[in-house]
Amino acid sequence: MKRYDWQSLLTENVYSTFPETTHKPVIGITGNYGELTCKLAEGYYKSVEKAGGVPVIIPPLADTDVIINTLEMVDGLILSGGGDYDPRYADEEPDPKLGEINEERDLPELFITRLAYNRQIPILGICRGIQTLAMALGGKVKQDITDIATLNHSQKEDRNVATHKVVIEKDSILSQLYTLTANRSTLNVNSFHHQAVCDCGDKFCVVAKSEDGIIEAMESREFKSIIGVQWHPECLDDGLPLFEWLVREATSYHQACMMHQHIMTLDTHCDTPMFFPQGVDFGSRDERLLVDLHKMTEGHQDATIMVAYLPQPTEQPKAFADRIFDKIENIVTSHQSYLALARTPNDLWENKRNGRKSIMLGIENGIALDGKLDNLKYFAERGIVYITLCHNGDNDICDSAKGNQTHNGISAFGKEVVREMNRLGIMVDLSHASEKSFYDALEISKLPIVCSHSSCRALCDHPRNLTDDQMRALAAKGGVMQITLYHGFLRPDGEATIEDAIAHLEHAIEVMGIDHVGLGTDFDGDGGIRGLADSSELLNFTRRLMARGYADKDIQKIWGGNFLRVMTQVQTEKK
Repeated sequence: MKRYDWQSLLTENVYSTFPETTHKPVIGITGNYGELTCKLAEGYYKSVEKAGGVPVIIPPLADTDVIINTLEMVDGLILSGGGDYDPRYADEEPDPKLGEINEERDLPELFITRLAYNRQIPILGICRGIQTLAMALGGKVKQDITDIATLNHSQKEDRNVATHKVVIEKDSILSQLYTLTANRSTLNVNSFHHQAVCDCGDKFCVVAKSEDGIIEAMESREFKSIIGVQWHPECLDDGLPLFEWLVREATSYHQACMMHQHIMTLDTHCDTPMFFPQGVDFGSRDERLLVDLHKMTEGHQDATIMVAYLPQPTEQPKAFADRIFDKIENIVTSHQSYLALARTPNDLWENKRNGRKSIMLGIENGIALDGKLDNLKYFAERGIVYITLCHNGDNDICDSAKGNQTHNGISAFGKEVVREMNRLGIMVDLSHASEKSFYDALEISKLPIVCSHSSCRALCDHPRNLTDDQMRALAAKGGVMQITLYHGFLRPDGEATIEDAIAHLEHAIEVMGIDHVGLGTDFDGDGGIRGLADSSELLNFTRRLMARGYADKDIQKIWGGNFLRVMTQVQTEKK
């Protein structure tokens, strides 16, 4: 006889042990809509459960407050199948062959897709879902494919019947999930549609097509956890690998988010003030900026060192730098509930405890001193944490890596500058300096120095990068080197990606040790690469480190801990 004593079952299965359960990733599934009802085929949520996730249904509501709060609670997202998109969302007039649209879903799903994308939430798009990805993220959907298709893509077979084959691209995630080989490059699928993605846009690459050339699957080309498929894996016997992939990615995403709650994430160099003359708003998600409050929040970034960059020549350089710092202070005041200045590592942690992002101040190019040693004290009182001694040309302090060797290293004035920076507790930054300037500063400084945004010359032979010998010398004096994200400093040719940044980081760790490395993106100063394109994607850096087996304590060292160790030493041992 069937047992109906549910309270005993609860006691045996839940209350008898503690904890009641371990965390499983929460997978939100967009609900279909029809007959005044939000509904969902059972295959979606049962597949998520079988893959080890916790399914929740997301209703089709276009209220952005509802969507954003929902995304705060999920670790992964499934864009489910359903009716056609209203083509007017793509600025097109409806095709006479257009099927039955489901406008109740369109706007909510476009919103949730773009916002989940910004937040790096793993996404699996199924059937209509792959079209949602294209519609929301720069691709294009053909309203009706019957005039170009030679296969029947809208058959009457049951959904558990594979109706045709798709050809999978080698080296794709799909090929790995289904262990495809040179001898097996096809997969039997069950697509049912007359709309299809016809252009995946620049954020995706096509990884599967049917034999008549219709796009059947695409994956992120930006190293994001996003896959879209035109078929219905939830109905197929061999469809589980896609759901298992999503649950794995959602687990990684959740773990990274949890890590960011207790570590300090500091980017040691950004040039966002260069965009101030364009009237940008740091509180808006401004496409002109790589760093703003929205993107920092989406990427779980706590802090950045925002520099006043001074080109050469600059008239009235001290006043020029002051105007930049005044603007930064105005930005902070305008957003003081969410943003604060920081001068010390303790300030950073206090701001984090109070739910605020932090901006620290730096100077890029010592010409800001205008040749006057007294200006160091002035800038120290303004809260400057470091000064990059030079930029791309020799100045009155030292020779640049791209200069003319005017002083054969550090000038006589430059030696006074380095000693006074030690005395005042300002870090000496040698990014951009020539090798001779670098070694001179190491010898002159009584305290560790930093390279706020430099990479490894062994991997990319550029004078701005550090040789292995420089890196060893820097580490021997207790200093740190922050890998930067400028294409030309990561690869000698071609496009740099997050994989190149990780390669430079791991080379630096091999040469210097884990206690002397970090990240200085150079965002808004030509930094930004595929996979780490702006502040919103910095969570992906943590996920890469976790996937490569770095311990929590070492991830914290990389994510600013090493740099803050030097900052603390410089600020506390000042004379």
